[in-house]
Amino acid sequence: MLNLPNILAFSRILLAPIMFWIILNPDFFTDSGYHITWNYYAASLLFVLASVTDFFDGYIAREWNQMTMLGSIIDPLADKMLTIAAFLGLMMVGEASAWAIYIIIIRELFITGIRTVAVSEGLDIKASFAGKVKTVVQMIAIGFLLMHWPLGSALLWFAVILTLYSGFEYLYGFRAAILKGNNQ
Repeated sequence: MLNLPNILAFSRILLAPIMFWIILNPDFFTDSGYHITWNYYAASLLFVLASVTDFFDGYIAREWNQMTMLGSIIDPLADKMLTIAAFLGLMMVGEASAWAIYIIIIRELFITGIRTVAVSEGLDIKASFAGKVKTVVQMIAIGFLLMHWPLGSALLWFAVILTLYSGFEYLYGFRAAILKGNNQ
């Protein structure tokens, strides 16, 4: 069902490759006579706009009772597409550690796969508080790295730690949900 929350999630999917292209093509702005910082601003603006849709699609889905199976699958995928596009772009231009990005991407793909299986099996495994904090710290780290602000790399490694912690927490929740389902 295509409702407003799902449209917002799809908008993140559309904004991700545009932001990725901007990160990888700073000459687009500099060749047009603009200072390189305009590239940072443009990529950051798209990232912030897309990130804001993440908050609103969840809020609207809950408040307007518009939660759908499509939304429960597409929302986390859209989040991952956005963050992976930003992280890969930043890594490719030398602004982010390849190891940090590798760890984050592998965890995100693994947990997204498990989450998709859980949803298809009717298991309810909600994002934990640590998972929400992880997402916020990842987004802040991306913002800092996009803008070339100090502490960007430190925030990235803090995000890696939270990413691993929340991944283990999610696996524990998945295991508990399976055991609970088998005992019924």
